[in-house]
Amino acid sequence: MKQGIGFILKRGFAKAMFGSIILLGIISCSTNSDKAAKISAIGDRAKSPRLHATEITTVISDSGITRYRISAPCWDIYDRALKPYWEFPKGIHLERFDQTLKVDANIHSQYAKFNENEQLWELKGKVRAINLQGELFETEQLFWNQRLEKFYCDTLIKITQATRIITGIGFESNQTMTKYLIKRTQGIFPVNDKDSE
Repeated sequence: MKQGIGFILKRGFAKAMFGSIILLGIISCSTNSDKAAKISAIGDRAKSPRLHATEITTVISDSGITRYRISAPCWDIYDRALKPYWEFPKGIHLERFDQTLKVDANIHSQYAKFNENEQLWELKGKVRAINLQGELFETEQLFWNQRLEKFYCDTLIKITQATRIITGIGFESNQTMTKYLIKRTQGIFPVNDKDSE
């Protein structure tokens, strides 16, 4: 009888050990597959931002001179992408300073993207800019090439001046938006009777 109990205990112990080994194997496999799932979830690093910041305000300098102040609710930097870029998916407020640190351009948009290599900004969604003369520029898409120091667009643009409103399709301007060309112009222009003669 004692041998029978010992045999049963040994047999039960062997089953318990075998079950434990199988259970450990299953846990180990599931742990390894979890790790594999987490690693594969990272995916292409070029498509993930290296830096994600929220509620930011930053100042950008050039040769020790403060040139720009950027405020945004969200800023993602994709510096591993084939063409590195910054993205502001929830919009941006940008101010440009002159040599005396006065704001000479100020722009808001609902979305922005900056291509680092080309030094090119793309602003989209209710883009609004005010220049030093107090003129208001409104459009749905605007490009700013920092390298060429100019703004441009091929979309509808509305410019509100002190005495008139001008609209057009397409626009080119210097960086301070003080000298500009409006393409396919429309608007109401006051005419002096003496000038018309």
